Amino acid sequence: MQAPTFRELISVCFRIGLLSFGGPAGQIALMHREIIDRRKWVEEKDYLTALNFCMLLPGPEAMQLATWVGWKLHGAKGGLAAGLLFVLPGAFVVLALSMIYGAFGSVPMVSAALLGIKAAVLAIVIEALLRISRRALKTKLDWITAAAAFLALFCFNLPFPLVIAVAAYTGMTRGETEAATTTRLPNISEVLPTAALWLAVWLGPLAVIVLSFGAGNIFSAIALFFSQLSVVTFGGAYAVLSYMAQASVERLDWLTGPEMIDGLGLAETTPGPLILVNEFVGYLAALRATGSVWGGVAGAVIALWMTFAPCFLWVLTGAPYIAAISNNPRLASALRAIMAAVVGVILNLSVWFSLNVLFGKVERLQGWFRPWVPDIHTLNPAALALSILAAALLLKLHWSVPKVLALGGALGLALKFLAPV
Repeated sequence: MQAPTFRELISVCFRIGLLSFGGPAGQIALMHREIIDRRKWVEEKDYLTALNFCMLLPGPEAMQLATWVGWKLHGAKGGLAAGLLFVLPGAFVVLALSMIYGAFGSVPMVSAALLGIKAAVLAIVIEALLRISRRALKTKLDWITAAAAFLALFCFNLPFPLVIAVAAYTGMTRGETEAATTTRLPNISEVLPTAALWLAVWLGPLAVIVLSFGAGNIFSAIALFFSQLSVVTFGGAYAVLSYMAQASVERLDWLTGPEMIDGLGLAETTPGPLILVNEFVGYLAALRATGSVWGGVAGAVIALWMTFAPCFLWVLTGAPYIAAISNNPRLASALRAIMAAVVGVILNLSVWFSLNVLFGKVERLQGWFRPWVPDIHTLNPAALALSILAAALLLKLHWSVPKVLALGGALGLALKFLAPV
C-alpha cells in the first residue's frame, strides 16, 4: 500500500469536499469509496476503528474522520489540510446562500435544484449503508447490536451517548477472555504541544472577541454559544441540531422557526457537514444585529471558527492513541461493538433523511414509543421518482457521484419549469 503524495492528498480531499453531500452517512461512504475502495490508501480496519473513535468525540464525525485520514497519511499538516478541504467548499456555498437568503428570503430556483440533489443523495446514503454494513456486521451479535441501536434511536429516541455506551460495555465484556496485546501508549509529552496549540487556536480568538466587544455584543454571543456547543455535540450533527435550533429560535431569538427549517434544508443539500447550519445562524444573527452584510459575514466566520477549531484539537491530539486502543483486546472488542451500533446509527440517519426528502411533513410520535411518522398525504412524487432514478444510476449502472448529483439538480430545475407551483 503506497501512501499518496501531499499534492495527491490535497486533490482527493478537495474532490471529497466538493461532493460530500448527504450528511454523515453519505460523506462517510464517499470517503470510503475514494480513500479505501478506489485508492487503498488506508486499511479497512484502521478506517473503521477511526470512525468508531470519531463517533465518540463531540462535533461532526465525518469531518473529524477526514482529518484523521489526512493525519494518517501526512501527519498534522495532512490532517489540517483534509479537515479544511472537507469544510471550506460547503462553507463558501452556505455563506453565499445565506447572503441570498438574508437579502431575498427563500429562492424558488435554488429550492428546485436542491430538491433534485436531495433525491440523488438518498441513493448515496443507501450505498453508504450497504457498504458499511457488509464490512461491520460479521456475526449474529453484530446484527443484533445494529438492530438494537436503530430501534433505540428511531423508535424510542434514546440519547445517542447511552446507545454507544451500552454497545461499548457489551463489546468490552465480550473481549475479556482474549489475550492481551502490549502496545505503547504515546507519552503525554508527545501530544501536549499539539493540545496546547489547538487550545490556543480555539480559545485565543474567543478571548479576543469577548474582551474587544464585551460579553453582551452579538459577536461575543455567537462565539460563546458555538464554543459551548462544540463541547456537547456528542453524536454528530443530528444529535445537536434540535438543541441548537431550539436555543437559536426560542432562547436567543436570532431566527424564526421557519427560517431555522430553511437553514437546515440548505445545510442538508449542500456539501460539507450538516453542522454548517451554524454558519447560516451566525450570519443571520449578526446581519440583523449590525444591519450590515459584512457584519453577517463576520458572524458566519465566528460561528465556523468556534465550531470546527475544537475538532482539530480532539482529532490531532487523540489520533496517536487510536492504534493503541485497537490493539487492546477489551477496547478493540468495545470498538467492534460500537462499529456494529454505528450501522444502526447510520440506518437511523438514512431513514430520517429519506422521510424528510420524500414527505412534506414528518413528526415524531409522543409517548414511550416515539418513531418518526410521515404524513402520507404529503408524499412528493417528484422526489420519489428522482430518488428511484438516482438509485438505479448509482447502484445498478454505477454512475459516478458527480454525474448523479448533477443530473438530480438539473432534473429538479426542469420539473420546476414543467410543473411550476
